[in-house]
Amino acid sequence: MKVLHQPWRSLTLGLLIACLAGCNREEEPPAETVRPVLSILATPAAVPNDGYSGIIEPRYQTDASFRLLGRILTRDVDVGDTVQSDQLIATIDPELQQLAVRSAEASLTNARVQRANAEAKLDRQEKLTERNATSQSDLEAARNNEEAAVAEVTQAEANLAKAKEDLTYTRLKSDIDGVVMSIDAERDETVTAGETVATIANPAIREAVVDIGEDEIRMIQPGTDFRVLLQKNDDVEMIGTVREIAPQADQKTRTRRVRISLTDPPEGFRLGSTILAQPITITNTDIRVPIDTILVEEGQSFVWVVNEKSSTVSRRPVTLSRRDDKTADLAEGIEVGDRVVTAGVHSLQEGQQVRWNTDIISGPELNE
Repeated sequence: MKVLHQPWRSLTLGLLIACLAGCNREEEPPAETVRPVLSILATPAAVPNDGYSGIIEPRYQTDASFRLLGRILTRDVDVGDTVQSDQLIATIDPELQQLAVRSAEASLTNARVQRANAEAKLDRQEKLTERNATSQSDLEAARNNEEAAVAEVTQAEANLAKAKEDLTYTRLKSDIDGVVMSIDAERDETVTAGETVATIANPAIREAVVDIGEDEIRMIQPGTDFRVLLQKNDDVEMIGTVREIAPQADQKTRTRRVRISLTDPPEGFRLGSTILAQPITITNTDIRVPIDTILVEEGQSFVWVVNEKSSTVSRRPVTLSRRDDKTADLAEGIEVGDRVVTAGVHSLQEGQQVRWNTDIISGPELNE
């Protein structure tokens, strides 16, 4: 019998041991996939600080207009004129109203004659009734005629009063003490009832008026303080407070009108002066992020936040204060400095390992 040489025997034994060890070893699980994600650092939404251009306007003004259709005969004021209450502004041709007054006067005279005749007839019928010289029905008829004649006089008097009132409407007078801001109709022009002829403003109470875009108006509310200064002389300035914010944006400019009350403004703040209004009490803690950052499930909004130490993600509920097609502002849920995932938010899982980018997109860049 042929005996194997020692080297071959050792090699065979080694291969057998290695095979048995491989059969007993458990399979190791595959390494977890680390997913790359895009992210940004959370920063506050931009706060306006350059100010807004506007003008000084009166808080109270009135549009003076005729109550009747007519052709303007006279215009007695010009732009910039100071007027007193009940001062004449303009007149229209009163011919039709004068004719109406004369007609109403004639109708009243006729009605009074008819009433006198009816009263005399009733008096005769009552005397005849006392002597039993007439019937009761004739007496009742005379009473009805007298009552109708009295009613005709009442109606004629009312018509005359209205005609005289309409005649006064041919003279347009100011309702307030103020300054003529604009003239919208001239002599020989025919104006309709209610059409503005002149605008009169009370210059005593003035306010600054500015237009602010939709993206910034959310940071301003009634009571917000503004530093208001003249553009032609920025040494003239004062502090004003927002009194009113227009509830809707202008369809063309997408801005909303803001009125800033001014208490005892300096003489330089004349009506029509150009001003610059700068907010000085705005605090803004909202976080602005790209709209793709928001994950919405069952009516609740979430964002994915990266833990930079463990390189894992966690989902946080957030409250939105504003959103549009490109960005959203978060009022609650994350803080400045949190790293927020900006893409692929629908395919992440809680605690998933990620590899986040190092590019930082700041809040102001989101506003560009």
